[in-house]
Amino acid sequence: MNLYRALLVFATAVLIVACGEPLEPKPIVGESASAPAFIGAPASPQPIDVAIPPHPFMAQQGLNAMHADGYSSDVHPGGGPLGNNVQMRSRVGITGAPGGQCATLTFDAQHRLVALCAAMTGFRLHLIEPRSLRLLAEYKLPIRPSTYDALIHRDKSYIMEDSSSAYFYLDDKDRVVMAASDQTIRRISHQQDSSGNWSFALQDSWDLSSYVPHDCTTPINWNPDGECDPITAVMPDHAGLIWWVTRRGRLGTLNPETGQVLATQLDKEEIQNGFSVAQDGVYIVSDHAMYRFYADQSGAPKSGWREAYDRGTSRKVGTINQGSGTTPTLIGENYVTVTDNADGRINLVVYHRQQDHQGPRQVCAVPLFESGHSVTDNSMVAFNRSILIENNAGYTSAYQQEDWEHTAGGIMRIDIREDDSGCDVVWHSPEASPSVVPKFSAGNGLAYFYTFEKQADGQVAWYFTALDYATGATQFKVLTGIGRAFDNNWAPLTLGPDGTAYVGTAKGLVALWDEGT
Repeated sequence: MNLYRALLVFATAVLIVACGEPLEPKPIVGESASAPAFIGAPASPQPIDVAIPPHPFMAQQGLNAMHADGYSSDVHPGGGPLGNNVQMRSRVGITGAPGGQCATLTFDAQHRLVALCAAMTGFRLHLIEPRSLRLLAEYKLPIRPSTYDALIHRDKSYIMEDSSSAYFYLDDKDRVVMAASDQTIRRISHQQDSSGNWSFALQDSWDLSSYVPHDCTTPINWNPDGECDPITAVMPDHAGLIWWVTRRGRLGTLNPETGQVLATQLDKEEIQNGFSVAQDGVYIVSDHAMYRFYADQSGAPKSGWREAYDRGTSRKVGTINQGSGTTPTLIGENYVTVTDNADGRINLVVYHRQQDHQGPRQVCAVPLFESGHSVTDNSMVAFNRSILIENNAGYTSAYQQEDWEHTAGGIMRIDIREDDSGCDVVWHSPEASPSVVPKFSAGNGLAYFYTFEKQADGQVAWYFTALDYATGATQFKVLTGIGRAFDNNWAPLTLGPDGTAYVGTAKGLVALWDEGT
């Protein structure tokens, strides 16, 4: 059997199996071990006032994107588990396919989960009932070129280092807006028929192949020699234009009313993260610099300001390229924060974001964690004047990780001084949260992470972990499972409107909530 036929048979076989997924969830099965099911004590809520402006073209704040909102604050306005006899349910993301991780979660107006779940063969949109995790509807997306590259080279890192299509948002009409691997931007709705059955439907599709090179690996093009530049992320600005970015530094706007696309490209720079939007602009970080962009009167993307950062001399373990690993996070009306990639210890960098700011744009650059063990490839939580950030040093992926002794861990809180003279470290937790996108509950004052505990027999126990925002103390930890199936594998932790916490794992999705809520 030649390579083309082998790939086609493999992909087809997996898709046939996946089509028969039941409505009721299939639980994730981990390894057996004796690890404490609960550590710590229940918390009392300590609400924090957080003001993040709503976005006119996105669903409700806290529910509309991987990082919770247009600011990428990772702040949810509601509550989360307090540790009161926490209940848990899990589901395999895609039955019958290798992988199955549910990487991005949003919530529609009726609080159903709209999730992007991934297997080795590609992404699916899932409509999921909250807490029960029953699958209501599925929408299959084109297989990404990195899947074929991984099969050809027998190397899963092609998939793990591909951030394309992962960043979608839910718009103000509860429609998914995302980029697919066929160089289209799609707008997808979901609805229920008269018999009570749910389905997804493609509402709009815009072809960007004239602007994005696409000589990519496919079953009929398994040895491409041109450029393949998948779209990484999409977000709307406050005028309704849909902005998009690619791995190789292309970016542009799409006018959904007219279909007009206007594009530009950074000079020899890559973009591997998502980006953030506010009324004052679009904030994008490349592997060289932090940018503010805006659309001119024609809708074309223009650079307002650019600030180069210390990108170090090499790519670090736990990162995708030699540059910042964080989606830019906006704070209030004045600041934007990212990390750099400095040698030894990376820095948390805060910038003034106003276009007409007088004086140095950089507010501070705070060294993080320990020299030689300082990496962050997940965005920080940020609100008011506080920033919470974890250490990802030494972690690769659920499929590659073997050495747990050098995943140094650590979580820090840094505050911006009131007089803008710099930033200060408020606390430093020793908890090891190697790969999760953390979240903060403004409703109860807890910051949520996903940590691990190495057991005496060498097994790895995974915990849903709550830290006190004020002190950094670990409030409680809930065991989710043992082994690779429960490894978080770079997925986000997400808080639902009813206080349920959801954690994506290598095999699917875990839900946790307090008994009686």
